[in-house]
Amino acid sequence: MSQKCHSILRDQSGRLLAHAASVSHDFPGSHTIPEHDHPEDQLLYACCGVMTLRTPHGLWVVPPLRAVWIPAGTPHSVSFPAPVSMRTLYFAPGLVKKLPSRCFVMNVSPLLTQLILHACNFKRLHRTNPKERRILAMIADQLQDAGTLPLQLPNPSDPRALRIVEALLADPGDERTLQQLCKACGGSKRTIQRLFLTETKMSFAKWRQQFRILHGMRLVASGEKVTAAALASGYNSPSAFISMFRKQLGTTPNRYFSALPEPSSRPVAGS
Repeated sequence: MSQKCHSILRDQSGRLLAHAASVSHDFPGSHTIPEHDHPEDQLLYACCGVMTLRTPHGLWVVPPLRAVWIPAGTPHSVSFPAPVSMRTLYFAPGLVKKLPSRCFVMNVSPLLTQLILHACNFKRLHRTNPKERRILAMIADQLQDAGTLPLQLPNPSDPRALRIVEALLADPGDERTLQQLCKACGGSKRTIQRLFLTETKMSFAKWRQQFRILHGMRLVASGEKVTAAALASGYNSPSAFISMFRKQLGTTPNRYFSALPEPSSRPVAGS
């Protein structure tokens, strides 16, 4: 059951204390924050390390120096396969407009990076304070312009299809065919194919392909070699993984992660 968190922006009587707030925390590897939800919109940013966000509707992989937007009231858990330095901003619902009402992973510009780090020097931010109002306005502008990344995987809702999803999540390198998975998890092959297409808007083959690339990305981002990540994700060869990675993100895994700037959790000057 999802734990409902108390508001970080309102007191017990519902009075607004601030328009935004920040939390900074470093997590060890192999750590999971259990499912919970907040009454505020939330931005999770990884200074370093990789995060995996799960909701009842799917999962999102957040590479280093990227962020994920979580609308208010969304039940979610967050796992960290390796150490992560995380920065979180909470916003009063409606403060940041024109963003999707669903989770999504975004590119983070150098300017937005510095704004996030700078905002984390404030426990709370108030629009009534001119300086803090300008910071919030600039963050909102940058979030509205941030490009999305194809790093999400929707879940089907039917229990038969979900059993197959859970089996693959437990063993990403599982090489069983759909027919074999159906035999173990229940449901005919035709039914499962229809359920995936109807409920995720993806064929099972496409869903599995996306799952494998996301799992491989998570492993590489956590420090695994490309060859080990490819084999652990169910690819027969590193070249097949690299080819699919390039198709999804426009470059190879090594180039993608080597192109990331050096992470810094230090605030901008003048904070």
